[in-house]
Amino acid sequence: MSLSVIILAAGQGTRMRSSKPKVLHQIGGKAMLQRVLDNAHSLKADHVHVVYGHGAEQVLETIQDSDIKWVMQAEQLGTGHAVGQAMPGIADDETVLILYGDVPLTRTKTLESLIEAAASGVGLLTVILGDPTGYGRIIRNDSGQVLAIVEEKDASEEQKRIAEGNTGMMAVNGGLLRRWLSRLDNSNAQAEYYLTDIIAMAVSDGVTVNAVQADSVIEVSGVNNRIQLAEMERALQRRHAEEAMTAGATLADPARFDLRGELSVGEDATIDINVVFEGKVSLGNGVSIGPNCYLKNATLADDVHILANTVIEDAVIGAGSRIGPFARIRPDTELKGNNHIGNFVEIKKSIIGEGSKVNHLTYIGDTIMGRDVNIGAGTITANYDGANKYQTIIEDNASTGSNSVLIAPVKVGKGATLGAATVLRKEAAEGQLTMSMIKQKTIEGWKRPVKKT
Repeated sequence: MSLSVIILAAGQGTRMRSSKPKVLHQIGGKAMLQRVLDNAHSLKADHVHVVYGHGAEQVLETIQDSDIKWVMQAEQLGTGHAVGQAMPGIADDETVLILYGDVPLTRTKTLESLIEAAASGVGLLTVILGDPTGYGRIIRNDSGQVLAIVEEKDASEEQKRIAEGNTGMMAVNGGLLRRWLSRLDNSNAQAEYYLTDIIAMAVSDGVTVNAVQADSVIEVSGVNNRIQLAEMERALQRRHAEEAMTAGATLADPARFDLRGELSVGEDATIDINVVFEGKVSLGNGVSIGPNCYLKNATLADDVHILANTVIEDAVIGAGSRIGPFARIRPDTELKGNNHIGNFVEIKKSIIGEGSKVNHLTYIGDTIMGRDVNIGAGTITANYDGANKYQTIIEDNASTGSNSVLIAPVKVGKGATLGAATVLRKEAAEGQLTMSMIKQKTIEGWKRPVKKT
């Protein structure tokens, strides 16, 4: 049987105090509505219908998904009315799963259980609450069978004491749903068409209501204000932290861990406080990351050590490298391995060969660097002439003196050495010492000092 998912996302969310539609506010760096859509796609739904309304233009601009069937709800007259807007696109023989765009943390396995429950009736997702205030209550008979859902505004004092609450999520046959929606009325305290009223209709028609209880309150909680948004963010980050620790990472403090994308970790990775991961990040075995670092779309091989306050974006870091503190690795950079990148160093769109060191106060941009190169403090590659970018090539075993400026396009030959404060405008000869005072000068036959034993 095919599966259609209807996601209700038309509400304004006035308590958010925002010009942005509620469902576009982010949890873990992703819009809440997108998280619900990701869940729908993980279920391999045949069709996904999103009922939208408030902030329609912003919603359509933000959610770029060609597999969605968008359904406009011009007036918000209740959940039953919202589902009804999508019914023209629903077949009678489909299973229909109803979700909410502001309930972002429902687990896929919970929804799978709900769909299974619909095979023999109506699947209804409920939750046991310490404080059920604000929730519709699940009414059962003495045998435990679900009879109805009563909204809190319509509930008696006795019914308000029921701890089992309605989450609003359910799975039901398309034909039955169509029939019951046509019988809804709005004779209630809110003068709205309640989707929940179809539960009593199902019981009246002899259709079994199979309740599935969520494992936790957080996976069925909605967001109505910024306080709840922050609580949901922390709940998601705690989930991410537990996944990272289960995979083999040690977190200095799971409460100060932020993942806004996907993270894979190897064994014995160590992550200090206030580290932010964004996009897709992969950490190899034995990686350590110091406090206050930011990593986006980065791959770190085994035994990489990132010191405090370092930023790495769209880069590949080879095994055994050490970076930071206060270093910035910009997009399209690759460190081949066993590299030292030190404090206040910025590297952009460059390849750094194995064993090469860039340790202090340096900018390397648009550069191809060989093996075992040493870059002196304050060296920069001047890669931009105000209009165009140019490349610098630094070959194996080269060394630059402090405060050197390499004006691209330029090449430093294999084993070449630049004297301190050299302004290099043309190729530095292989194996030679090149200096510039008033003008560039090459010292023939010069030998680089060797370490005394």
